Amino acid sequence: MGTADGELLAASLGERLGTLTFAELTTDQVTARLIETAAGWAADRGWRVYRRAPSVLPLPPPMDRQRSVLDVACARPDGPPIAIEVDHTHRRRTIEKLLAEAAAGRVPLWIRWGPGRFGEAPEPIHLVTFEVARRRGAPGTYARVPSVDRSAPQHSTDLAGTATPLALPLEPR
Repeated sequence: MGTADGELLAASLGERLGTLTFAELTTDQVTARLIETAAGWAADRGWRVYRRAPSVLPLPPPMDRQRSVLDVACARPDGPPIAIEVDHTHRRRTIEKLLAEAAAGRVPLWIRWGPGRFGEAPEPIHLVTFEVARRRGAPGTYARVPSVDRSAPQHSTDLAGTATPLALPLEPR
């Protein structure tokens, strides 16, 4: 189940995220929306879903007796567990956490969101990118309106009236 499984999972999750649209959401609201969408994606497949699940990675000192948490963890009967993290920045701590999860036999998926320039994730982490736009005039808010290939609208061939063509350029009156 290794890399190919992770690639398929990342592609499937990316397709689900691609259906999201929103406007005027804060950083925390976008992150929450992505976490809920990832959890819904897993639940729709019949997997057990855990939000804020304990990670195998301990917190840094002085809290090293406690465990870090994953945004979403999934247990599935037909493959290894899945560890999902959601970030709007490129966090070294997230990379460390997902590498530790991979070493423990889990499939690591990293949802990185923002206005672009996502960088790379080290193997075996599977990066799922989610591009949003920053809203001008509203600092700290984001929107997502996916581009859709649409055919040109039908234009009427019926003329509502008659018009007289004018030669260009027009002379001032």
